[in-house]
Amino acid sequence: MTTDKGDRAAYFPKIEAKYGQPMRYWHSVMKDIVDLKYPQQIAYLKEEHGFSQAHANALVMYSRGSKSSRRFDNLDGYLKNQDEIKSKTIRKIFKVIQTKYPKLELVIAWNQPMLKWESEYLFGASILKNHILIAPWNPKVLSAMKADLQG
Repeated sequence: MTTDKGDRAAYFPKIEAKYGQPMRYWHSVMKDIVDLKYPQQIAYLKEEHGFSQAHANALVMYSRGSKSSRRFDNLDGYLKNQDEIKSKTIRKIFKVIQTKYPKLELVIAWNQPMLKWESEYLFGASILKNHILIAPWNPKVLSAMKADLQG
């Protein structure tokens, strides 16, 4: 279960229903294992209480102060702390694509800018330390670009 806002607390009703305890119980469990590292906390919840990965992650991250899985709300937020040259390049890439295809929607998904058409993600980009990663997501796009991508 995910939400558009990435609110980790949105998982809490499902956690209560599936694992039979109120959230105050699970928060007390987290207080007992607060000194463990993330992987050990996840493993504990999965092995000792039968948690799914998604439920364990939501509880652990919430307990660590991360109330949302979203880091950015828009392209400006994504680019805020990035290198100026790479930021300008990313803006240009998305502007060129959206000028040619104005119906594509620029969204933040997986904490990176993506272009979306209806329910399908078609293109994404990420700024890394030494380069920009661009990624067409749709198999049809990859197939159409196959000749240009070889070499």
